[in-house]
Amino acid sequence: MEVHRLAVAGRQVPIAQDVGRELGWVLLGWSRFAQVEAIATATLTLGPDASAFYQRGWAYSSTGRPQLALANYEQALALHRQAEDRTSEAATLNNIGSVYAGLGARRQALVFYEQALPIAREVGDRAGEATTLNNIGHVYDGLGDPRQALAFYEQALTIRREVGDQAGAATTLNNIGHVYSGLGDPQQGLAFYEQALTIAQEVGDRAGEAATLTNIGHVYDGLGDRRQALAFYEQALTIAQEVGDRAGEATTLNNIGQVYDGLGDRRQALAFYEQALTIAQEVGDRAGEATTLNNIGGVYAGLGDPRQALVFYEQVLPIMREVGNRAGEATTLNNIGHVYAGLGDPRQALVFYERSLPIAREVGNRAGEATTLSNIGHVYAGLGDPRQALVFYERSLPIAREVGNRAGEATTLSNIGQVCAGLGDHRQALAFYQQALPIAREVGDRAGEAATLNNIGHVYAGLGDHRQALVFYEQVLPIAREVGDRAGEATTLNNIGRVYAGLGDPRQALVFYEQALPIMREVGDRAGEAGTRYNVAMVLRAVGDLAAAVAELEQVVELDRQVEHADLADDTAMLEQIRRELSG
Repeated sequence: MEVHRLAVAGRQVPIAQDVGRELGWVLLGWSRFAQVEAIATATLTLGPDASAFYQRGWAYSSTGRPQLALANYEQALALHRQAEDRTSEAATLNNIGSVYAGLGARRQALVFYEQALPIAREVGDRAGEATTLNNIGHVYDGLGDPRQALAFYEQALTIRREVGDQAGAATTLNNIGHVYSGLGDPQQGLAFYEQALTIAQEVGDRAGEAATLTNIGHVYDGLGDRRQALAFYEQALTIAQEVGDRAGEATTLNNIGQVYDGLGDRRQALAFYEQALTIAQEVGDRAGEATTLNNIGGVYAGLGDPRQALVFYEQVLPIMREVGNRAGEATTLNNIGHVYAGLGDPRQALVFYERSLPIAREVGNRAGEATTLSNIGHVYAGLGDPRQALVFYERSLPIAREVGNRAGEATTLSNIGQVCAGLGDHRQALAFYQQALPIAREVGDRAGEAATLNNIGHVYAGLGDHRQALVFYEQVLPIAREVGDRAGEATTLNNIGRVYAGLGDPRQALVFYEQALPIMREVGDRAGEAGTRYNVAMVLRAVGDLAAAVAELEQVVELDRQVEHADLADDTAMLEQIRRELSG
């Protein structure tokens, strides 16, 4: 680097450009993006240089500054065309496409990839052709067209094997695994990831090995096997730290945080997210910073602190807009909508969901569109307009089927079942839940299976068939424990307590409520704790212990105030009523 500095200082242009280019490639391989940016910027003080623009664009893209990346790539592209360097022109077109893909502008990405492909073929650059086919597959995957994605990935894989590009083959195998996972076939996804992992380990591609371990972790996380997910993420983290990949380290810390979040251990999740945030800010990764702020917002929402969640989500939104990430903007608008729905302000929630929906459509994110339609359905269900809720759920369902999102299909079938149950049509609700259950089992979604079994239990409880409700709730409990879902375990214990209360066995009901309460406190679920304490109060009232019932309800009202619960007024009224019973 000293040679480069001296060449720049002495205005020795050819030496500065040559040394800067070679240094840049080495530093990019080590993910030292700040140094790449500094060297390229110094080189460019001597005049235009295609390699310096290209490498600086890469550094900007890798640190969440897509607009700056585009500006530099476009400068590089013009210089490559001027020099008639067709190979470099194709590489730059590919990178511009990747920036647009990262921004969620997939159709625009396709425009650039489709310019790169014939050039790679024209100059006989088989490796470049494979890269472009892989990138086009990635766009179709993001557009919700997995079959078309597979067609391009399979062409890319054939070429990469043909030219002996083992690392590239591993990347494409990873991508094919991702498609199968998205199609609701996690076992097939795992088969491809495991092929990719073997190759990455054989060729010593530590970064590729870490990426594949992360993907395998994602599969296990999606299957509800969070302990196994954690094992893979922790292996990926060790490698990222070992090779000095700070951005990869932050991503993996985020993934570990998400596992703890899913396990209901939100305090531990927060610890990992805060480590990730520090690194993202340190390396200037604005996109990673936004993702982490979103995750922290989600933790506070789960902890029953919606106001603090909003503080974080509102920090995310301007970053997404700054970096031009329309897909991320849509996700954040959705998250803000969730907060307002949880705060009992469904009209405001609707405002944010309705802002999210056209963006999801604009960027071609069919899966995101389906999610937002479902969220709008939830709002209408909460507003007491089940017919309108059904309209949105029924729009969401065919999209989930179209993009092959079996897990999403199962969730939407469950949502429709919940509307039917709310309308008092328990038999129809059961029909939808029974469609959802085998799909959840088919895709290995243990968490989804547990949720659906819970819903079926609710139907039987609503039909007054407490014994049958118990059969389903008791199937849920071991799954929640197996996957380490402490929050789900607490909810199920609460449900079993309610069944025993309905069966006229208040003592047994209390046994289950008292098992649920410490878990709810442990995971920080204050809203759930309020609900369970309310149930305890009703049992105590039923057995004539009014003083103890009042003590429980006083805690319920305080918890309601803390989380701004919609039931605060009703619970306060019940407290006053039992106080009157006690004094009268």
